Formats: sequence, structure tokens, C-alpha cells
Amino acid sequence: MLFDSSIRKELSRSFGATLLVLITVVMTMMLIRMLGQAAKGVISPADVLLIMGFTVLGYLATILTLSLFVAMVSTLSRMYRDSEMAIWMSSGQGLLALLRPFLRFSWPILLAVLGLSVLAWPWSNSQVLQLRTQFEQRSDLDRIAPGEFQESADGSRVFFIDKEKLSAESASNVFIVENRPDQEIVTSAQSAHLAVQDGLRYAILENGQRVETQPSTQTTKSTQFARYQVLLKAESTTQAGLSVRALPTMALFSAAEAQHHGELAWRLSQPLLGLSLIFLALAITRVNPRVGKSSSLMLALLAFVVYYNLVNAGQSWVAAGRVNMWVFLIALHGSVLLLGVGGLLMRHQQTTLGQLLGAWLGRGTAGKTGEAA
Repeated sequence: MLFDSSIRKELSRSFGATLLVLITVVMTMMLIRMLGQAAKGVISPADVLLIMGFTVLGYLATILTLSLFVAMVSTLSRMYRDSEMAIWMSSGQGLLALLRPFLRFSWPILLAVLGLSVLAWPWSNSQVLQLRTQFEQRSDLDRIAPGEFQESADGSRVFFIDKEKLSAESASNVFIVENRPDQEIVTSAQSAHLAVQDGLRYAILENGQRVETQPSTQTTKSTQFARYQVLLKAESTTQAGLSVRALPTMALFSAAEAQHHGELAWRLSQPLLGLSLIFLALAITRVNPRVGKSSSLMLALLAFVVYYNLVNAGQSWVAAGRVNMWVFLIALHGSVLLLGVGGLLMRHQQTTLGQLLGAWLGRGTAGKTGEAA
């Protein structure tokens, strides 16, 4: 009982400190990144903190997994360094005895990682996508000022409306110049109003004229219209890339596309990664006074980086259709789990044999001393 409680208390302290440091570092990096995107006009400056919060929430599963791994490695390293492990082993508590308190401490964290990767990750991405979409669709409208020529966000259009606006959603005497790679389009109308269709904003022009000019052939085409619809902002490639991340997990299970299976493989990999790292921490942690106190921690960070990069690479392979999702999950996480369990059993046997050999040599030395006496 004392063995379990003492280890879990130290794991709690180490995990809390590591989690606080990692969240602070990630929030600082995200804040710098969001401020840069706001300066470039990608996101709204008013939404910087909100998008940063959603982004950190999305990556909280990875942060929890890394914090748990670092906490276990640092706790074991301290126990070895202060000869506490030698005391516990001499009392009959081997390396396998550490597995029970480690699992008892880790299962709520792994459950939280599962919930974050399955539920919080797509929800946070959908919120970020919604904020970006709202800003991109309203950016051209915010640039329009009555009585002034204003350029669109991408520089492909120039807008002009009369100073006398009919209302907040309509205007009179509208003038639009659109530059395309193969032609220039000039559109004018007596009146215009805004409309939303399928989540996209359109400007509805009424009673106007459209002139299309092709610079290569110097031909001009003029068209009169009673009603004309202009898309203010199309969906960007960034939003298309984020759309898979924003899909609910149950929708990914029912989807047949390889890209959806790759995203699902990444989400399911997060709790499996944390479970495998528990055994890996017990297997690789050891202290050698000749190579410094942080050697085990550096080795653990290297193992985490390699493992996490393999997860990301496997996601790309599954999304490209090169590997089956279930084959990838079983091959990668099963291999790491077997490696950790095998290393733990090997070290446990070595420790047990060392204890038996030490006890046998101790009895032999005591017997010789008694005979000499």
C-alpha cells in the first residue's frame, strides 16, 4: 500500500509540473503564430485568443500523453538516482510491481486522451474553421466603404458603391472590376443587396451591365441583365484541408475514403500511443552516473518524437491508400507495445537474477566467515 501510494503521489507532482510547463510553451507558440496570421489578414485580430484556445484544446491529447511519459521517466530516474529503487527491490518489489501503480495512475489520463482525440479534436477544428470562414466571407464586405474604391482581400476585385446606401445589406450604383488571368470583367448595376446561400455570401445585382474584355484577342462582350449573382468569397484551400479534421469521429467510421481513414487512424492512435509509452518508460529508464542525470529523459524524448512521427507518417500512408488503417494500427502500436513489454520482462528477470545472485553470494560469504571463526 505504501509502495503504490508513494509512487502515485510522486507521479502526480511530476505530471502536474510537466503539464503546466508544456501548456505554457504551446500557448506561447500558438499566440505568436496566431498574431502572425492576424497580421497577414488570415484571421480576425478579435478572434486571436479564441482561436488559440481552440487550437490548444485540440492538441491537449498529445500534451497529456507527453506529460504522462515525461512524468513516469523522471520519477523512475529520481528513484534510481537516489537508490530508492534499490531499497524497494531489496524488499521484494521488482520492476513488474511498478506496473500496477503506473496503470492505476494513468488510466484516467488515457481515458481523457481518448475523449479529447475523439470528441474535442474535431469540435475544436470545426470551431476554428467556422471562425476562419466567417472572417474570409466578411472580409471583402468590411473593405467596402461608400464613395470609395476598395480592393478585395486577394486583390482580384475592386468595389465601388454610391455614398447613399439604401441599408446595411443593400446599396445603389454599384461598380465592380474583376481581373482574371484571361479576361477583365467590369460590372455595374443600379442596386444590389446581400444574400446567403449554402453558407456562402453573394451580392445580388439588379438592372445592370456586364462587360467582358479578353486582352489576348482584344474582343469585348457586353451583356445587359436584370438580376446577376456574384460570389463574394470562395472556399479556400486551407478550409478544404481542415474539413476532414473537423468531421465527427462516427462520420469517419462510416466513410469509405482513404483520407477519412487516415484521420481516424490518427485519432485512435493517441490513446494507444499513451498505453504503449507506459511499458516503454519502464523498459528504457535507467540511470548511469557516468553519462549524467538527464540521459534517460533525453532518450525518452527521442523515443516519443520518433514514435509520434511514425504515427503522423502512418496517417499519411493510410490517407494515400498505401496501408490499411487496421493493419497500420496493429503493426505500429502492437510492435511498440511488444517492445516495451519484452524490455520490461527482460529487465525484471535481470533484476531478479541479480538479487538471487547477490543473496547467494551474501550467504556464501557469511558461511565462510563463520567457518573461519
